Amino acid sequence: MNGTAPPRADAPSRKGTVLAAGRRRVMVGTDRLNVVLGVRPVAVALLAAAAIAVGAVAALALGDFPLTARDVLGVFTGRTQGFARTVVLEWRLPRAAAAVLFGAALAVSGAIFQAVTRNPLASPDIVGLANGSFTGMLIALLLLGGSWPLLTAGSLVGGLLAALAVYLLAFRDGLQGFRFIVVGIGVSAMLASVNTWMLLRVDVETALFASAWGAGTLNSVTTTTVVPAGVCVLLLLACTPLLTPALRQMDLGDDTARATGVRVRRARPAAVAVAVALVSVVTAVTGPIAFIALAAPQIARRLAGTPQIPFGVTGMVGGALLLGADLIAQHVIPLTVPVGVVTIVLGGGYLVLLLIHQARRRP
Repeated sequence: MNGTAPPRADAPSRKGTVLAAGRRRVMVGTDRLNVVLGVRPVAVALLAAAAIAVGAVAALALGDFPLTARDVLGVFTGRTQGFARTVVLEWRLPRAAAAVLFGAALAVSGAIFQAVTRNPLASPDIVGLANGSFTGMLIALLLLGGSWPLLTAGSLVGGLLAALAVYLLAFRDGLQGFRFIVVGIGVSAMLASVNTWMLLRVDVETALFASAWGAGTLNSVTTTTVVPAGVCVLLLLACTPLLTPALRQMDLGDDTARATGVRVRRARPAAVAVAVALVSVVTAVTGPIAFIALAAPQIARRLAGTPQIPFGVTGMVGGALLLGADLIAQHVIPLTVPVGVVTIVLGGGYLVLLLIHQARRRP
């Protein structure tokens, strides 16, 4: 015995790394003020950021007026001028930025729903928020006219009212994940029937416009629409870190969360409100886009190797997924289709793989 105590497992090493719960982490900062980050989640976030960067360059370069990656970079450094600058900054950049921001918003919204309900199948697509926004948009289109502010307001109100209806119908001595999803599926089916009935009652031109919007598309995104929506999304995403500690405790169960000081009756509605606002803002601009909110949180969790959903990584994975889906919709498929069509196909494949994985895990 030399009188020296063995090093603790969670003590920082000289290289700034710690070992906690069997996972290697990196400590950034000083001894008094620091942040401990998991090595694997950071690596996944960097890979997602690289995928977004590559996808963004491709989105800005490809099209009827093709450009090289050097031309695209030259626009931002000032070397490229003229028509190419107009194409990149005014035509293609709003759509690429919207794909990244809206994909992150949908992914984080789905992550919040899955954390609140403790169910990987909980997402705005499943519980009826998308159909609620579509219903609000159709009512605004048919009764109040077709101006863009009214359509946006109708979509927001429809999504919020659908979420409120599901929450009130599912709440009984607390909010159980299974009941929430079942009620949401019922409300979604009812709203889908209402939407179909309204589409059958209008003229063909209006029905085609509403159907295209209802499929989920980035074709109508412009600087005028993406800037206010992007500001709202960024503000809502900035609120997410404030909710993360409570969501992580609620993931262990309501009783455990209450024992650790979490006010569940206040934290859960606040988290749901942020999630609903995120998906409603996106849906108001693009229409209901499926798959991203459902799959991105679970993909991020599996890639990061964490027991709980990492919200930051989830947002980056969602942005990469929607940007990639939009590139496929524009440039891979011979006929240009709404991005929602691509995400639905990807979502169907994801669900099949998930069912196969679950079946193999059964004894």
